Amino acid sequence: MIQLKNSTQISVMMDAGRITGEALLVAREHVREGISTWELDSLIRKYIEKCGAKPSFLGYSGFPASACISVNDEVIHGIPSKKRILREGDIVKIDVGAYYKGFHGDSARTIPVGNVSEEAMRLIEVTRQSFFDGVEAVKVGNRIGDVGSAIQARVEGAGFSVVRRYIGHGIGHELHESPEVPNFGTAGRGTRLCAGMAIAIEPMVNVGTEEVYEMPDGWTVKTRDHKLSAHYENTVVLTSQGAVITTLVDPNF
Repeated sequence: MIQLKNSTQISVMMDAGRITGEALLVAREHVREGISTWELDSLIRKYIEKCGAKPSFLGYSGFPASACISVNDEVIHGIPSKKRILREGDIVKIDVGAYYKGFHGDSARTIPVGNVSEEAMRLIEVTRQSFFDGVEAVKVGNRIGDVGSAIQARVEGAGFSVVRRYIGHGIGHELHESPEVPNFGTAGRGTRLCAGMAIAIEPMVNVGTEEVYEMPDGWTVKTRDHKLSAHYENTVVLTSQGAVITTLVDPNF
């Protein structure tokens, strides 16, 4: 069942989203060659807790860290580690959630480490733009398929592929709620969008095949062909005045 949010709940979700977005800005400030993904995770956790919130991912279904940090061909759900050191040319996906006063925020970014390849930068930008294409379709009366169709068109038009095994989701009191929000689909199909809905839109985009697989750690997901993958996510609340992105603190990020 889809849980519609009232104005009071949306106000709290705005706060949860802001904390989430700010935690990503903290991470961005520290992404550099030589830092470990464990250090980034520690900085994220400290910031979220300083704001009076809790990391949404810590302990979620047994996940052992506060953020999912995935590098290069890792798509999502990478486990931070003291042994995983970022290197020049890497692209690092950082997925963060913050739980504040009963509501979650959820957001992810792909950040280049120093100078990266032209292909990597294009992948990052197309993934980001596909999210905003999807948001343009978040209007009262439209359908979930309109969102996925817009994302898919941007990604495939650029020659990349959309991951289909993992998708976006509703969000609110729970980190994952109804409805499912695929990054592909047919315009005019699927659940109708209405005021009060809160969804996490999160295109996951691969340079090569859309096929992915899970590592033996039970979490980390990689591209089947080991080519690069990018991820971009925000929490979006639909109001009668239109879509509001709760986790977008820096509009250029």
